Amino acid sequence: MKLAEALLKRAELKETRDRLKQRVLDNAKVQDGDEPAEDPKNLLAVLDTTLQNLQTLIMQINRTNASTTFEGTETIADALARRDILSEKQKLYQSFYNQLSIQPDRYSQTEIRFVRCLDPADVQKTIDKVCQEYRELDTKLQGLNWLVDLKED
Repeated sequence: MKLAEALLKRAELKETRDRLKQRVLDNAKVQDGDEPAEDPKNLLAVLDTTLQNLQTLIMQINRTNASTTFEGTETIADALARRDILSEKQKLYQSFYNQLSIQPDRYSQTEIRFVRCLDPADVQKTIDKVCQEYRELDTKLQGLNWLVDLKED
């Protein structure tokens, strides 16, 4: 199985987990004299199996990411950490830009006047650069995921 297939399967298992959780909650308690639509004990057993499969798959993905070289100098895990920081950096700079874009409401000359300490255009350039770096890195990672075999040992 390729790493990309494992990532898709992981997403599917997470969705299954969420649906099973909701089904257990829906059937965990019924009005006195009624029967649940599904047996919650059976649902819990299926949920436990799903969680065990998810754990095994996540461990395999982590082993693969930690042992597969990415662009010769780092591992996939390293590149994922770099991608996560680029995403966080983009969100932070976007929040800075949003704050700089707010027009102050002054009703009179006696109210406090605020001035910008950062140039919105410079902040936007940084956002654009970070977004481009993120897209390029993510595209390379996605491509590699279809080439790398999942470590199953």
